[in-house]
Amino acid sequence: MKVLLRLGIFARKYWGLLALAFLCLLASTAFSLIVPRMLGRGIDVVLSSGDRSFLVVAAAVVIGAAVLRGLTGYGNTYLAQLVSQKTSYDLRNALFERLQRLSFAYHDKVQTGQLMSRATVDVEAVRIFFGMGLLGIPQTVILFIVIATILVMMDWKLALLSLLFMPAIAWRAIKVSQRLVPIWLKVQQLMGALGTTLQESLTGVRVVKAFANEQGESRKFSTDARVLYDTDIDATRQMAVNMPMMLFLLSLPVSLILWYGGRQVITQQLTLGDLTQFILYLGMLASPVRRLGFLVMNLSRTVSAGQRILEILDTETQVKEKPGAVEFGKVKGQVTFDNVSFGYDVMSPTLKNVTFDVQPGKLVALLGGSGSGKSTIANLIPRFYDVSAGRIMVDGVDVRDVTLNSLRRNVGIVQQDIFLFSATIRENIAYGALNASMEDIIAASKAAHLHDFIAGLPEGYDTWVGERGVTLSGGEKQRLAIARTLLVNPRILILDDSMSSVDAQTERLIREALAKLIKGRTTFIITHRLPIIRNADLILMLKNGEIVEKGKHNELMAKRGLYHQIYQTQLAASEGKELAEE
Repeated sequence: MKVLLRLGIFARKYWGLLALAFLCLLASTAFSLIVPRMLGRGIDVVLSSGDRSFLVVAAAVVIGAAVLRGLTGYGNTYLAQLVSQKTSYDLRNALFERLQRLSFAYHDKVQTGQLMSRATVDVEAVRIFFGMGLLGIPQTVILFIVIATILVMMDWKLALLSLLFMPAIAWRAIKVSQRLVPIWLKVQQLMGALGTTLQESLTGVRVVKAFANEQGESRKFSTDARVLYDTDIDATRQMAVNMPMMLFLLSLPVSLILWYGGRQVITQQLTLGDLTQFILYLGMLASPVRRLGFLVMNLSRTVSAGQRILEILDTETQVKEKPGAVEFGKVKGQVTFDNVSFGYDVMSPTLKNVTFDVQPGKLVALLGGSGSGKSTIANLIPRFYDVSAGRIMVDGVDVRDVTLNSLRRNVGIVQQDIFLFSATIRENIAYGALNASMEDIIAASKAAHLHDFIAGLPEGYDTWVGERGVTLSGGEKQRLAIARTLLVNPRILILDDSMSSVDAQTERLIREALAKLIKGRTTFIITHRLPIIRNADLILMLKNGEIVEKGKHNELMAKRGLYHQIYQTQLAASEGKELAEE
């Protein structure tokens, strides 16, 4: 019930439409109750007086009631569905907004398929409940109360026999609902897992084909689908048993009415019309009871889906803005790490007591082996994660004291794993600067040495980029990402191994462009290619999350430490080749 009450908050703003739908529901129910009354009354009048003219009146009333019932039923259905669509729209947007606001730490742990399932399948389950169950349950309750009252007023003994099995039906509905909730929760989770398998297989289809593992992926998908199938069948079995059982319980009082009511008609204690009304009114309860089986299933599925949705909405991001956080303007670009420690989990620290200070406009190179902490430093500057200890300052201000948007507007990142959206080249370049003019887009493309390539395409900047940029080469994607970052014109620039996917000629062109563009910017370059950063103002050599050496190229070479060792053993030959080409 708590889950339903919390989900109901999203429908609260549409209370006017809900109230109107409820009025239509009451009217529709009232018009439906007229039919048994008129039929019973007509039978009694004809049998007692032989006046057949009353049948015409009764027929006209029945037809009129049916028309009005249809109109009010239409209003109820339309308005209820309208509220359900509006509510699911708001709920889906709230869910997406929450997912966008959650920190990297959350997305590092959660599977994409599970999130997609919650934003689609789970929200749709809630929508169906708001469209049918939200008013369907009150309708069933109201109809039962009204019919029970009518029957009691007609003959309380016969009414007692008629309603004798209703508590058993209600108990059965509650028990089935309790059994279905965990089953549907498992179904929702399995659908998310199946979505994850599908998403990973389709995203990595080139790897699948490269290793000829189509059969293995099919087996994995089939296994997940089979588990989902078995669980879904379990839920279906529960519902399949429930529906006939509830209808059987409802048919028992009809038998009792025919037996007991028939005897009363024979002894003239009850008219045939009244007995007809009893049977018709009881028959009217059959439809809500049948619908009750669906409502029980829908309710249990909504509770399980709601739990999964609310789990996301209740998740607090680990990176939060302080109340009254400062709005950064254009920063100068001073970056200071003051005794910073950080770990993606408490058991394994990634950075330990890292301290350095970078003045505005300086070029910093981050070097080290895999897992040394280079990319972690890059992720901490725009506050994708919060430090475990120490502090990071930009222009002397702790990054935790400023708004996230204003901080990240000043930090541009070209990440190692380039992600491009399914959109045009122009839209991908202007992703971080939606109001950028075409002249600015072209200027950024030229700076990244991408303009000539784009100009040679049939549709130029309106060329469509496939999913994740599959229609572009690695070097082209890298240069597009650089152009996208440069268009934002950040004061702090981070290049996370941004030369990793370009050939020697393209690398040379980008280096020449960057030599001009990094002037006046505080730039962090993460790379294993030492020739690129020989002119860096500061080189930070990292190992196991600690800075083991720092200084300029010549200073570190003179120390003959780790930097000197890497240079001599790994890149001396590469540098010699580069110099020969020059």
